[in-house]
Amino acid sequence: MKTLRVNLAKTVDYSYDLKIGSGILSQVAQDLKSHPLGDRYALITDAQVASLFGEGLLKDLHEKGLQAVLIKFPAGEEHKTRETKAYLEDEMFRQGLGRDAAIIAVGGGVVGDVAGFVAATYNRGIPYIQIPTTLLAQVDSSIGGKTGVDVPWGKNLVGAFYQPAAVYIDVDTLKTLPPRQIKAGLAEIVKYAVIQDLSLFSYLEANRDQILNLERESITQVIGRCCEIKGYVVEQDEREGDLRKILNYGHTIGHAVEALCQYRILHGEAVAIGMCVESRIARELGYLSEEEASRQKRLLEAMELPVAVPPRLNPEEIIRATALDKKARGGKAEYVLPKKIGEMMTLNGRFGIRVEEAVVRKALKGES
Repeated sequence: MKTLRVNLAKTVDYSYDLKIGSGILSQVAQDLKSHPLGDRYALITDAQVASLFGEGLLKDLHEKGLQAVLIKFPAGEEHKTRETKAYLEDEMFRQGLGRDAAIIAVGGGVVGDVAGFVAATYNRGIPYIQIPTTLLAQVDSSIGGKTGVDVPWGKNLVGAFYQPAAVYIDVDTLKTLPPRQIKAGLAEIVKYAVIQDLSLFSYLEANRDQILNLERESITQVIGRCCEIKGYVVEQDEREGDLRKILNYGHTIGHAVEALCQYRILHGEAVAIGMCVESRIARELGYLSEEEASRQKRLLEAMELPVAVPPRLNPEEIIRATALDKKARGGKAEYVLPKKIGEMMTLNGRFGIRVEEAVVRKALKGES
């Protein structure tokens, strides 16, 4: 027998900049003119964001002499599908875009996830940049390279890790959001505080009104801190070996609730519910004190977020849905659980923790 080895060990630098501030959307075209990512650009957005920011950015690109086309799809989580991905790819082929193209994703988490997944696979990979326009996308989904689509069996079950070339976070885009979207984004911000930053948690408690009202200094500070936390975690564990799992606090239950509600509730609302259930799991297991669990719940309520599982959902169907979570192993869900505000629990040196269904059932019923 003859054995040959293909040596592919190498170091690849996937580092990129996060630009955070007011009015920075206006500098994207000039940056791409000075440092091109491709010869042509596909500006991917949804039907709502197209009129708010997409068409203006397309005009900026054309004024800089850059070739770009705008491709849009219907807004909403229900359109984060394999069918939408195929539609976007087909439109890019119709426009004659090849391997020398790059993608500009402009919108919320759905746009960023789908457009990033297209970038990861189109002609076996082309560059893309993220321009998140929702609070949730700015602090979470636009950073870290997770891309993908939902399938009938659950959220984000088909996708790829594919890092963007840059992320532009313009806090002025938040002014166009309805209050419900702002509050949904705040759920992820509370999550960051719980998993790694007690000082941020205290800041959120003390500055609730300024943050809800999008006071520029406060919201920019909070977004920046969340991006620092996520950036650090991704640097340490890009592919979610273990540490990155802490970013999924509230998501095991949250994703199940979101899917079972057929996406009639927003992702951040589902995460808020998930955090409350998972904090009760942590309390039941003796990891988290009742005082700290109550403090988290009070902050979520202060941010006007839901904290209870919708009564129409049965605990058993939620438990079944968690078995399809990306963190599940052998058909059993894993949870990341808080030890205290600012610190997550580890068991045998790992953040992913198996929990008996009886404990989860009790927490879902609000009995712990």
